[in-house]
Amino acid sequence: MISDLRDYASGCHLLDGAWGTELERQGLLSGNVPEFLNDDNPAAIEAIARSYVEAGSEIILTNTFGANRFVLERHDASERVEDLAVAGVNISRKAAEGRARVLGSIGPTGKIVMMGEVSAQQLSEAFRETATAIDKARPDAIVLETFAELQELNLALQAVKAVSKLPVIACMTFSAGEDGTTTIMGNTPEELATAAKDYGAAAVGANCGIGPDVYLRVAQRLGAVTTLPIWIKPNAGLPQAGADGKTTYPVGPEEFASYVPRFVKAGVTFLGGCCGTTPAHILAARIALSNHGEEKGRTQ
Repeated sequence: MISDLRDYASGCHLLDGAWGTELERQGLLSGNVPEFLNDDNPAAIEAIARSYVEAGSEIILTNTFGANRFVLERHDASERVEDLAVAGVNISRKAAEGRARVLGSIGPTGKIVMMGEVSAQQLSEAFRETATAIDKARPDAIVLETFAELQELNLALQAVKAVSKLPVIACMTFSAGEDGTTTIMGNTPEELATAAKDYGAAAVGANCGIGPDVYLRVAQRLGAVTTLPIWIKPNAGLPQAGADGKTTYPVGPEEFASYVPRFVKAGVTFLGGCCGTTPAHILAARIALSNHGEEKGRTQ
């Protein structure tokens, strides 16, 4: 367990890459719910987690992003929250083999609070259920990721902290506005930073979205208004439809890694990748981080 993220107070620490698109790339989804694979094909999930550890990730997530009652009830599986969440944490811990920390992933419900699709109480109950299940498996921390509506993130953050003593990282997805640095619901990095502090998050950041160019600006805006550690996991650019019908992402490992020094300069504490990034992207980022450290040492 990470007590309060002070273990990571200095330097930039490497996260993992994408899970969903990596499952798709390997032909493992076929229209299925990713979390179902925790039971149906745990070896495949373990292999993806291990591939990131071998690429140099210091922290890996869990295949539990959609393990909440609202997502699972669309597949007649709302009663499987605990089993799938616990299995997801256990798989990543096994893959980490003590070489990487394991953080439990919790994503949004797909419901929009401000439109009254469900009540705030219903959302809170769902997040408490998922967080309780993840906490039971004892990961090192919990990350709330890919949230687009600040109100839902606030409910999730409060719910997790009500049932778990684990540190919680609060992340949103930015892709709208003139320069891509607001959420589709109009929330800004500054509003996220304020909420993260007010509701007791241990770190704050962004994942998914557009690509590393936009998320560099997001990181800079966060760094200007918060002293919390900053967590950044950009996509490998916007998805594109290939000639064969398969989805591709334009930012390759080398280009992705070229942003590493700039993210370090912006004060990012945790850096990884989201949709479209692969173990090759993470390995390239690991090399770039190592080279940056060596260059910094020569100039001091």
